[in-house]
Amino acid sequence: MDIRKLFGRNLRHYRLAAKLSQEAVGARMGVDRAYVGLMERGEQNVTLLTIWGVCEALKLRPADLFSEDTIPDDEEDQITQD
Repeated sequence: MDIRKLFGRNLRHYRLAAKLSQEAVGARMGVDRAYVGLMERGEQNVTLLTIWGVCEALKLRPADLFSEDTIPDDEEDQITQD
């Protein structure tokens, strides 16, 4: 799997688990909601500082965003259909 897609998939999973909108995460990070959407779709190459900003916004460890075991198969299927 493309590392950007993996990162984005996990970002979306944790954002939804926290019941936050892209706009709310963007506000916590100091970026536009469109940037959050680009990251979630794996269309943005993120920097270490951006990864750290996501972690602070969602109260995660960086490793959480790169785990291949985060999302159950049925949720992954739903994500690929969106």
